[in-house]
Amino acid sequence: MILKEIKLRQFRNYEALTLEFSPGINVFLGENAQGKTNLMEAIYSLSMARSPRTANEKEMIRWQQDSATLTGKIERRTGDYPLELHFTKKGKIAKVNHLEQKRLSDYVGKLNVVLFAPEDLDLVKGAPSNRRKFLDMELGQMSQVYLYDLVQYQRLLKQRNLYLKQLLSRQAKDLVYLEVLTDQLAIQAASIIKARLTFVEQLEKWADPLHHQISNGKENLRIRYKSTIDYKKTDDKDQLFEKLIAEQKRVADREREQGSTLFGPHRDDLVFYVNDKNVHQFGSQGQQRTTVLSMKLAEIECMNEVLGEYPILLLDDVLSELDDDRQTHLLKTIEKKVQTFLTTTSLDGIKRNKIEEPTIFNISDGSVNKEGA
Repeated sequence: MILKEIKLRQFRNYEALTLEFSPGINVFLGENAQGKTNLMEAIYSLSMARSPRTANEKEMIRWQQDSATLTGKIERRTGDYPLELHFTKKGKIAKVNHLEQKRLSDYVGKLNVVLFAPEDLDLVKGAPSNRRKFLDMELGQMSQVYLYDLVQYQRLLKQRNLYLKQLLSRQAKDLVYLEVLTDQLAIQAASIIKARLTFVEQLEKWADPLHHQISNGKENLRIRYKSTIDYKKTDDKDQLFEKLIAEQKRVADREREQGSTLFGPHRDDLVFYVNDKNVHQFGSQGQQRTTVLSMKLAEIECMNEVLGEYPILLLDDVLSELDDDRQTHLLKTIEKKVQTFLTTTSLDGIKRNKIEEPTIFNISDGSVNKEGA
């Protein structure tokens, strides 16, 4: 999968910009606050139909303008096609091959990306919500069914929480309706958990040997899915559904006291073990960073395994956060395999690792110049 070209119109600090990319490593080079991350945001937004930086999409529209447009030319095994994303102050319009997509779930997955930014280094030591978001973002790109189940689950969860609050304040008293919502929620929850369990197994298959290699053979990595239910890896959706219902009955009184849903995948987590020690609790900063790097590289391999082609990799100012060994491992692993976009203030890491012929874009105060063009 290759992003051959991107066009930005009235996006962030760019009035109008067209860039053509190489299938290898593309470097956005420049000082801080010049517009490098805005280009990364544009590529990510073109892929996911949302920004990695803000929930307020109006912020992406250039100052004193009414709309912003991103267009891209995509090359895949199955053929080439254009993508277009149009942001207005009222919403957004997504097009694939010039055809408007009524549901964003039909748009997501047409350009697959893996983003590695400094905040991803908090994946291991940060809050469980970071790890759930990681699972949802990757699975959502690889499976439209998962994305649909997730949207339905979030809608039902909101409904159920609202009804629990109404029961708590005595604005409602029909427990049969609560049962209906519980069953509907548990059906979607079982599908989500089953998909996550399969993905975590695939992820560990790739991440463990990568981690072993990066740590010079000293460490093994294990990834475990921590759920509100006591599951077995062999459980099918029906078995997971039964366990979810049993767990709901166990916490039913507490739910009505708190006015909140206390079971389901919105409360689940990932746990990482290095040499059988919990990395979140007992790992050094170096072990935590190696774990995150292994995870990101495994993510790329997982996507290739499921989709039959590699995603695009976005490295946003992350090289400066990694030591020389980890930088070398990252760049050597992706070289000649994955189209990569990276932002940096210096070419030191690129030169030291002898990356062959990176395409360099010099960025200064919102203007972009391609070296050798």
